[in-house]
Amino acid sequence: MKIPPNIAFFASGAGSTMEAFLEEWKAETLPIVPKILITNNSNCGAVEFAKRFGLNVFHISSKTHPNEEEFVKELRLKLQNHDVDLLLLVGYMKKLPAAIIIQYPHRIFNTHPALLPKYGGKGMFGLNVHTAVIENNETESGATIHYVTEEYDEGQIIAQSVVSVEPNDTPESLQEKVKKSERKLYIDTIRAFILQGQNK
Repeated sequence: MKIPPNIAFFASGAGSTMEAFLEEWKAETLPIVPKILITNNSNCGAVEFAKRFGLNVFHISSKTHPNEEEFVKELRLKLQNHDVDLLLLVGYMKKLPAAIIIQYPHRIFNTHPALLPKYGGKGMFGLNVHTAVIENNETESGATIHYVTEEYDEGQIIAQSVVSVEPNDTPESLQEKVKKSERKLYIDTIRAFILQGQNK
């Protein structure tokens, strides 16, 4: 892996976590080179952030490439053409193809808005997670950074942060607390990963 590594972001939604990474990069406090955004939703907020920071944006999805083989081929082409070292999933709502996961072992990261292994798996995203946490009377929640594998949220856990669940929390208020903690955790985790590679 090159230092600083070339980064591909994968996003489907608002893009606030990606924006946090880009702000750190712009401030020269994070040794990365953001290269591309790959999205399955060309109208999402992440696209606007990517354009503002000068990233190349590519809409690659089952709509643009209904054939799985062509979909994988296009993903590989974009990643190779931009010499990508690390893939960061920042609110990406689709499962990555196994062929891509195999090609980038321990170089694909995801963030999950709960303390895995609880509240993971299919359907556990966004407010669904925080609603489940509150309904089960949990006193703690948080964020988990993990490697991406072929199964949702089952990759090796790299780091976690914890926030308190208060009696008056709503799914929305808990989401905001977790998001704030999550952004810092994700950035700190990637920074540590890069520095560890640099010192090898």
